[in-house]
Amino acid sequence: MKVSEVMTRDVQLIEPTQTIRDAAKLMAEMDAGIMPIREGDRLVGLITDRDIAVRAVAEGKGPDTPVREVMTQDAKYCYEDDDTNDVARNMADIQVRRLPVLTRDKRLVGIISLGDMAVSDGSGRAGEAVAGISQPGGQHSQTGGPRH
Repeated sequence: MKVSEVMTRDVQLIEPTQTIRDAAKLMAEMDAGIMPIREGDRLVGLITDRDIAVRAVAEGKGPDTPVREVMTQDAKYCYEDDDTNDVARNMADIQVRRLPVLTRDKRLVGIISLGDMAVSDGSGRAGEAVAGISQPGGQHSQTGGPRH
């Protein structure tokens, strides 16, 4: 199955100069835990509800903190024509639950989550991805240290 068949297409974007309060409000309105960040027509990062909690609030940063200060700049992504089995395997390897979806000319067209894959998954790949993501450590530790 292709990513384009299961991804979420309605994606709200935010600018790196907007505040984490803006990001949190938009996430609440959309009932989403992630927002891609754009500068002009380029994807420059991602911000999650966890980024706001761990990189901002836990560090004493206020609601007017620019998104740029707490976003994940090294945004991993997949392509809309990728196979969901390959994407699930990759998500497990890099320990992420959601990925932006791009066209081959690098235009954002959606987001794919483990939930999207689980709903349409007959192969069990979503479960394998969750198992891989749940392993301690990984490059996406929020504070840079090991998970306990």
